[in-house]
Amino acid sequence: MDSPLPFERPHPFTQHYRVKADDIDGLGHTNNQVYVRWCQDTAWAHSQTLGVALSDYQTLQRAMAIRSARYEYLQASYLGDPICVATWITHSDRRLNLSRRFQIFNRSSGALLCRAELEFVCINLSNGKPCRMPPLFVECYAEAATPG
Repeated sequence: MDSPLPFERPHPFTQHYRVKADDIDGLGHTNNQVYVRWCQDTAWAHSQTLGVALSDYQTLQRAMAIRSARYEYLQASYLGDPICVATWITHSDRRLNLSRRFQIFNRSSGALLCRAELEFVCINLSNGKPCRMPPLFVECYAEAATPG
């Protein structure tokens, strides 16, 4: 596809993937759990780019845990298809909650394959209970939020 992908928001963080044989399910298309994995991998890469790594979660004993997830599968992808996963942090209350959105495209056709919305809550890793975001999370995640 020569024209840019129709992202719903400006300036997404993107990762590219290619559908592999292991991604294909018994129906001959990409298994839904692969889309979930691509979103997870893209979110982690985005977090690292923003300055928050898994080691920071461990050191601070804080993490952004998924509270809810909604995936809308629109079209199938197949072996060899080039994929673009785009993500944005769309909201942060700078205390407990964070929202992230995803769009997954076939890079060749430009077709939107999947949309996802994830809601996160900051938790204390020692007891699993909600707690305030540490300053690093506020600085990196809240400042990256692109509402709209």
